[in-house]
Amino acid sequence: MPKNHYQTITFNIKNHVGTMTLNRPDKLNAFNARMFNEMMDALNHVDENDDIRALIITGAGKAFCAGADLSAGENTFNYDKRADRPDKKVPQKNGQYDLSHENTRDAGGRLSLRIFSCLKPVIAAINGDAVGVGITAMLPADIRIAAKQARFGFVFTRRGVVPEACSSWFLPRIAGIQNALEWMLSGRLIPAEEAKQAGLVRSLHEPNQLLDDANELARTFMEKTAPVSIALTRQMLWRALGDSHPMEAHKIDSRGIYIRGKSKDAKEGILSFLEKRNPNFPNKVSADMPDFFPWWKEPNYE
Repeated sequence: MPKNHYQTITFNIKNHVGTMTLNRPDKLNAFNARMFNEMMDALNHVDENDDIRALIITGAGKAFCAGADLSAGENTFNYDKRADRPDKKVPQKNGQYDLSHENTRDAGGRLSLRIFSCLKPVIAAINGDAVGVGITAMLPADIRIAAKQARFGFVFTRRGVVPEACSSWFLPRIAGIQNALEWMLSGRLIPAEEAKQAGLVRSLHEPNQLLDDANELARTFMEKTAPVSIALTRQMLWRALGDSHPMEAHKIDSRGIYIRGKSKDAKEGILSFLEKRNPNFPNKVSADMPDFFPWWKEPNYE
């Protein structure tokens, strides 16, 4: 089970759906080191627990996430001077910072990559304003839905920094390069309707209906589907975005069809269809992922 002493998030499971709620409403759910660690812990639990078939991420109060907690003042983005990073200094080589060192990695990017690698579908139910890391870290969610009053801000140029959380990779693929450039260069707040038209969010909802609609969407991912097939399909689609040729997708498709075609799930999927009944897929994500997973760890997929 996830830790029971979370301070910046809450986590619960109902009807096979995990709901992670950013829970610093008095700070507009601003992102800090503790929230990062707690979200990473909960995400690990989501992958490890076969009872969880999908994950919803939302926020408490009127905002989804106001971005980075700026309480460190002018040193907010100066890692070497942050009091909460005493053991995270970046070493120097020949008088220059070693920018390849692990300690240069931004927390938002590590969170984005963890959501990207998740084995369960992820829905971001954005209940209010999402700014900075509050939106960039949600770009790897499979679906983003939002309350009608929500606004989005890629405000990095207005803070004297640059986009983070792998958003320079995700955002152009989601909303197109022109929208990504306009939003990131200007740093302006984007109304929900504009975000929907550009594909940043799938749909807009009344605030009091948002979580119900997110759970209904999650149900469609769980109903009559095989968990291992869901886990593989999610990774196949996301990772194919970086392939240089469709042959790369063909390699993985072929492995998947060959191995999964021999599985108990495939047998059950066919028999349940022929027998006109709901399937009961026996394979588990925790124990039955195929041997070729994760394929991107192979030398020719690094």
